Amino acid sequence: MTSTPIGLLRWRCRRGMRELDVLLERYLRERYPCAPEGERQAFEALLDLPDPQLQAYLVRREVPADPEWVHVIDQLCAAHT
Repeated sequence: MTSTPIGLLRWRCRRGMRELDVLLERYLRERYPCAPEGERQAFEALLDLPDPQLQAYLVRREVPADPEWVHVIDQLCAAHT
């Protein structure tokens, strides 16, 4: 699979919630470049979610069914602590 250009991903990380911006941009900068392809695909899929759904996953109010999404959510939260 062809990787999405970083500039486009950076743009997609800009959300309606500042908290999401910080988490997503930090992951993109620090983890995404060395992440395996499956994790990259999961991150890009998470970027397609509406802000309220993504926030529900990040605050652990809901758990995604896809284990790869769970892994990325864990990585996003770990980068925050």
